[in-house]
Amino acid sequence: MDDSNKVKTGTTTLGLVCSDGVVFASDKRATMWHFIADKNIQKVYPITDYIAITTAGSVGDAQALVRYIQSDIKLYETREGRKMTVQGATTLMSNILFGYKMFPFLVQLIIGGVDKEPRLYSLDPGGGVTSEDFISTGSGSPIAYGVLETNYKKDKSIKENLPLAVKAIATAMKRDSATGDGIDLVSIDKSGFKRYTKEEIEKF
Repeated sequence: MDDSNKVKTGTTTLGLVCSDGVVFASDKRATMWHFIADKNIQKVYPITDYIAITTAGSVGDAQALVRYIQSDIKLYETREGRKMTVQGATTLMSNILFGYKMFPFLVQLIIGGVDKEPRLYSLDPGGGVTSEDFISTGSGSPIAYGVLETNYKKDKSIKENLPLAVKAIATAMKRDSATGDGIDLVSIDKSGFKRYTKEEIEKF
């Protein structure tokens, strides 16, 4: 068996809908059972300039799915001469997951971005989709949800919600042993995808 499929992101990822866009955050730890396999793994990926995906689960499965959807969206946009919507990208990923439901990809995904308005979707391994204002996935998600349920407000801007995203991941890092080794923070608004530096994150 490929070792990459043994590496699990026992992790915490989240997405928030804001008044002017979406925010994503995750930790950076990948675990292999009780062993910390990687301390700087990426879990938030841009799939277009205006859409991103977060991954929790098998690292190998997640990375393969990111490659699939990036290439399929590029092909669609080349053929159609227009950008794919967030809902369209979500439906495409849902179809991929559903097609493999007998031998599922071991992942939890969040897809979100901005087209006419900010949108956020949660996908399960069988391709099930729900539209949400805020989502958290991974082993630390129950802890992150405790922070988000209390403090999240949809009408707040990206700037106002960035500290909340950082707080939710940081809180999960304190109590979930599979979550740790730093925070990745991303936002998407009408100007596109932005990944924040370590120095910017530390200010929150």
